[in-house]
Amino acid sequence: MNTFFHNKDLSKLSFLVTGGAGFIGSHIAEYLLKYGAGKVRVLDNMVNGFESNLNILRQYPAFEFIKGDIRNYHDCVDACKGIDHVSHQAALGSVFRSIKEPIYFNEVNVGGFVNMLNAAVESKVKSFVYASSSSVYGDEKTLPKVESKIGNSLSPYAVTKRTDELYAQVFSDVYGIKLMGFRYFNIFGPRQDPDGPYAAVIPLFVKGIMQQLPIYINGDGEQTRDFTFVDNAVEINVKGMLTDNAAAFGKVYNVAVGDSYSVNYLYKLCQEKLESDWPAIYREPREGDIRNSQADISLAKNHLGYNPSKNFEDGLSETIEYFKKIYTK
Repeated sequence: MNTFFHNKDLSKLSFLVTGGAGFIGSHIAEYLLKYGAGKVRVLDNMVNGFESNLNILRQYPAFEFIKGDIRNYHDCVDACKGIDHVSHQAALGSVFRSIKEPIYFNEVNVGGFVNMLNAAVESKVKSFVYASSSSVYGDEKTLPKVESKIGNSLSPYAVTKRTDELYAQVFSDVYGIKLMGFRYFNIFGPRQDPDGPYAAVIPLFVKGIMQQLPIYINGDGEQTRDFTFVDNAVEINVKGMLTDNAAAFGKVYNVAVGDSYSVNYLYKLCQEKLESDWPAIYREPREGDIRNSQADISLAKNHLGYNPSKNFEDGLSETIEYFKKIYTK
């Protein structure tokens, strides 16, 4: 991470990153610490977080950790005390898992979100940015996806993220808190967990090829995604929290590169970069999955100066190098 995403002195500012022991959250927290933030506090219950990510953050004296759960309102209040800017990343992911566990997803992604919003209002934070998802587009077929056109939700996960956007709009209108949401499109990169039962596709492919494990592609593999390197998610969170553009708040933004690649192409690229011909196994399409996905990112460019610093192929190379180090130890 060599690119600056801010033009302000961070040393007098305090930040809270919920889910900061997780994949995206730890990258956001690390950026803020690396560039001299006065305080970076992480709230995480360690269900999806990793000690290894916290250890990266513990190198910095400005780092604080609260082990707590966003479903517990008192934890949210404690975490927001004395905080200027909040980046809310804590959530349960996985469309497929949400179909199996809709109540759990609602408790964390909706109940926990409202807890955090209310705690942030109580603490009078200066800005609050949060993770939404491209899954909110549902069955809307138009490509590229524009923020103003969404369809019917295809999973409980998508419903929770859409509900968060509605709550954010109401909290912005009623309580005057400065809010914005980010619809992430298939974020990937170093530290993404390849080992969970609902792991994301890129770490699964890389680990599977390196260790010659069974690798499954759902459906025909021609479904497309706007694969987005994690640095781009860091950029939008930092720019969103720190923007002076009042018109940028009260909105949701696509966070992507604006390109589209098939899962088959992704797999072929992983094989090439790992110099392997390890084959994938095709199986039935997965329930709740969107067929094609590509983002229009002009809204984020216009309001936040978002300019993705790393494209898909460069990001994939960096990610593979990271996993090579882990699996060849």
